[in-house]
Amino acid sequence: MEIVGRVPSEAGYAPPPVGYEGTWRFTAPALDSSVPQARHAVRELLVHQRAPVNDELVESLLLIVSELVTNAVRHAALLSPEIGVEVCLSRNWVRIAVEDNHPYRPVALMADQGGTGGRGLLLVTAITEEAGGAYDVDHTASGGKVVWAALPLPGAATSLPPSR
Repeated sequence: MEIVGRVPSEAGYAPPPVGYEGTWRFTAPALDSSVPQARHAVRELLVHQRAPVNDELVESLLLIVSELVTNAVRHAALLSPEIGVEVCLSRNWVRIAVEDNHPYRPVALMADQGGTGGRGLLLVTAITEEAGGAYDVDHTASGGKVVWAALPLPGAATSLPPSR
């Protein structure tokens, strides 16, 4: 993984960045094996950057990564053989984004009680709302999409993070 840039200031004033701030992006093939690899990469990044995250926040972020990467693998692989995963750490937020080349916006579906899937986006939405975070889908210039969720860091101000 490499740093692709610093997170812009949310209010125009740019205080000196703290050591853990930055944006990292990596790509992975749209395969089931990419799900645990993405989880591992995000966990290692948080540890390496010494991000001020507690165990509960880490588990929430890893669950979000799992669900977003799984959705991209299951629903976008035909049009997007490779997906992008981005982690942005700012002074107040951590944002996870998964990009693919499929043009359609995902929809959270109510799965039937006997079903084993279909609840991923409902789970991401619930985790995000409970944490006081934000979740959305942005379209890319190339016609694909970025599905992202941002959660506040412990003790952080809770103004909404900037969208991508």
